[in-house]
Amino acid sequence: MDISELLKDYIDDVARRAVESDFDTLAAIVERLVRAKAERKTIYTAGNGGSAATASHCCNDLLKGCQVDGNDGFKAICLADSNSIVTCLANDFSYADIFSIQLKTLAEKDDILLVFSGSGNSPNIISALQTAREAGVFTIGFTGRDGGRMKGLCDLLLIAPSDSMEQIEDIHLMYEHAMVCSIRKILSA
Repeated sequence: MDISELLKDYIDDVARRAVESDFDTLAAIVERLVRAKAERKTIYTAGNGGSAATASHCCNDLLKGCQVDGNDGFKAICLADSNSIVTCLANDFSYADIFSIQLKTLAEKDDILLVFSGSGNSPNIISALQTAREAGVFTIGFTGRDGGRMKGLCDLLLIAPSDSMEQIEDIHLMYEHAMVCSIRKILSA
């Protein structure tokens, strides 16, 4: 077994799938995020497991990585980042409500909820999207496979063209970095 060849095959497959993405939708997401920054709206992110890490990374890149020409970055908060809040809400209410309860408390009309879910079916992501819509929060989703239940709940939805969870998570992080690099160029223009 040639391990180098296995690694190359994986990377080749991810790259091939990534370039099959819907870049018009990704551009629309970038435009909506730039508009939110101009309007001083808050961007909330969420995800579970590896997707929680991507949601947290996204906030880091929006808040710090998008500081351009001495201007502040985005107002961005990851709803998965506080262990004490997440475990309190999961224990006292339910894991399905850990993000929706935070949104009910924090979000304002026209803020943005940006979620990552490989399957598109995570109960706490679905609940958060429903809560966001009820509150007038704009919803953006990144998922994979067939889009799952997120399909009908997002104002903008980008589906990574893969059924492999590892590839979906890789592609989501590529989307996130492509957005941030594009946003920096837009803000510098």
